[in-house]
Amino acid sequence: MIYKTNMIIFPEGDEQEIAHSLHINEMVDLNGNPLSLPISSVKIIAFRVNKINTRQTRNEEIREHHLELIPANELQGYVQ
Repeated sequence: MIYKTNMIIFPEGDEQEIAHSLHINEMVDLNGNPLSLPISSVKIIAFRVNKINTRQTRNEEIREHHLELIPANELQGYVQ
C-alpha cells in the first residue's frame, strides 16, 4: 500500500501538510486553500504554486507544491 501526502513549501523553506492537491499557477492562502476570485482586498497574504515535485519512498508518495509570494501590485488585478 502506498500512502499519498501533499505538502506546500513556502519561499522560506517551511513545509506544511495539506489534505488536497494543487495545480501550477493556482493562488492559495497561508493554509494552502485555493483563493476564490475576485478577492476582497490586496491586504492578504497570497501565494502562487510555481513548481510541483513528486518524491517516492518505498511506501509513500509525497507531492511537494512550491509556493511563491504574490506581490500586492499583482493582486490588485484580482480585486473586485
